[in-house]
Amino acid sequence: MEENKAGITEKINTYKADVEALVRFLPWLEKRAGEKLSTNYSPEDGAEITMKVPVYDSTLLSFIKAAKQTKFINKNYVYTYSRYKIRNSEDELKLIDRVQIMDIELLGNILSKYVIKGNTKGAVWSEGMENGVYLKLITKMKSLIEYWTKPME
Repeated sequence: MEENKAGITEKINTYKADVEALVRFLPWLEKRAGEKLSTNYSPEDGAEITMKVPVYDSTLLSFIKAAKQTKFINKNYVYTYSRYKIRNSEDELKLIDRVQIMDIELLGNILSKYVIKGNTKGAVWSEGMENGVYLKLITKMKSLIEYWTKPME
């Protein structure tokens, strides 16, 4: 029993500050969940040979920047996806529901997928918002930490 308490305390000490940094985006995530937060900018001259450039919501970019600075980001997130047979956002949402405090890294691995893949394929950042994964992730992180500590603002 003592080993369990020590493990839980270690998880809380490791991730609490990062969860607090991400929780500040929760009201915005709740308000904008399910929305597409990027548009494509095409040059005005109408030339079809030019490249479209994605333009993102500034708060989304702030959220991604904050997420990149957390301990949750893991380059090896793909192992979680293969181990738990995650194929789509529905599978991600189901796994988020099942995660407990000792497996909080799984939430970080799902977040890592969106943050890291979004660096090379910009539409991925927006997908996390559209399918509700960001909202569910941050809500779950907050509830896990609050269950074992005191409520966050």
